[in-house]
Amino acid sequence: MKWNGLFLILITCFYSCKDDRPQIDNSIVFRYNEHANITTLDPAFARDQRNIWACNLLYNGLVQLDNDLNVVPDLASSWEISSDGLVYTFRLKKGVMFHDNYAFAKARSITAQDFKFSLERLTNPQLASPGAWTMEAVKGITAVDENTLEITLERPFPAFLGILTMKYCSVVRPEAVTHYGSEYRSHPTGTGPFYLKRWEENVKMVMRRHNAYHEKDAKGTQLPYLEAVAITFKNDKQSEFLEFAQGNLDFLNAIDPSYKDELLTNSGALKPKYDSIVVMQKAPFLNTEYLGIDVSDSEQSLDLAIRQAINHGFDREKMIKYLRNSIGKPAVYGFIPLGIPGGGVVDGAHYDPERARLILKEYTDAGNRIPEITIATSANYLDLCEFIQKELQNIGLTVQVEVMPPSTLRQARSAGNLQVFRSSWIADYPDAQNYLSLFYSNNFAPNGPNYTRFKNATYDQLYEESLITANKSQRALLYQRMDSILVNEAPAIPLYYDESVRFIHKNVIGLETNAVNMLDLTRVRKN
Repeated sequence: MKWNGLFLILITCFYSCKDDRPQIDNSIVFRYNEHANITTLDPAFARDQRNIWACNLLYNGLVQLDNDLNVVPDLASSWEISSDGLVYTFRLKKGVMFHDNYAFAKARSITAQDFKFSLERLTNPQLASPGAWTMEAVKGITAVDENTLEITLERPFPAFLGILTMKYCSVVRPEAVTHYGSEYRSHPTGTGPFYLKRWEENVKMVMRRHNAYHEKDAKGTQLPYLEAVAITFKNDKQSEFLEFAQGNLDFLNAIDPSYKDELLTNSGALKPKYDSIVVMQKAPFLNTEYLGIDVSDSEQSLDLAIRQAINHGFDREKMIKYLRNSIGKPAVYGFIPLGIPGGGVVDGAHYDPERARLILKEYTDAGNRIPEITIATSANYLDLCEFIQKELQNIGLTVQVEVMPPSTLRQARSAGNLQVFRSSWIADYPDAQNYLSLFYSNNFAPNGPNYTRFKNATYDQLYEESLITANKSQRALLYQRMDSILVNEAPAIPLYYDESVRFIHKNVIGLETNAVNMLDLTRVRKN
């Protein structure tokens, strides 16, 4: 049998653990590449996908999302919410074990005190966790007894359960955090289906099966099925694709311009060369790509008529087909994306160049001068912005595209120094409130995510009402009314609702996805 380098590494790891098996079988190892690298295994810093995925393999929280974005139990067996919406009482599953860590102690079962420690740790200013905001609505956390946790809020916040599904809110073992201090990032101790075996930073990572994991399948078989997960950190996307094509990686996440035309047709189908060996998995992804526009009273801000002309002045269908190989859906339903309650309902802007030209004519007939427009973007979205530039020039607008490094773009956006900027908003939790917060006047940047500096009294009133409305259907109606205001006022021009796309070798069974594009290997196996 021919082994690649990853398997030789895994064999070495297995022997070092005095494993009785003579060799490791390809069918029990899942292999993927993380081109952006993994920077931490501390869930308090699980801010972006690369770290969220790794932490999802190592940790659990009180609750989690199912594939339909419903909040379901994880380590909490059940919960109750008080009638005033302020007190959440969770009852924990019994016998859930932390990973073994012989550096300080053997494995033990979790308690409510562990969750109290983990959640309160997020707000420690010395830790400076980017997830501290998840506890903003929390007044206090109490371990009522060993298996009962009580969280009291300052005010009703119906989206709170969704926030608790985030990896920030995972349970960590307090003794491990105390023992390792700042080095806990590379010595994780959670309850997840895998534990860290080896991490050679910038090169590779190996996780092994947690034999005492708390879940079993419907037939009573202990999960996970896989014995190990092997992760490499090649930062070149073309090299990653070649490794996948040669069978050295089990799946690819997302599509990159360097190989998209090799894999896909313009209509988004797999090319025949790969159709027999690869499965393409697409799903709505809670990400709205958009152009943000300065709507303040500054000299660079654009009037409503110009914003409306932009909204109708480019062909989203053509943009998605030829620049994205049909990955994503044209954003014609407002700002809230498809796949989330309240999204895909409001009728938004459609391509109508004649209407756009008429709007501009009426604007100039009223004595106004059409300004020159500058769209700021990073290099990764240059083709998208150049397409929009050409489309808008056809309706009579003068458009420049300015390319900036991502960090510079973020700083300028936050400081309010950009007239128009390409951006995206990926949901932190599956509630439309998370998207609509971008346009609440109390969230003006740099102290919040309102980068367009949009202010509308009716919108603010509806937003504040939605924060205290517990009924889901009533809250969805409020979201739709807010989204309608955004369509009419156009502080942001939605471009497309993203889709997650994965390419998976056909011998991989049980790898599912959802609208937050989580990597869950608990029930994955290989033939």
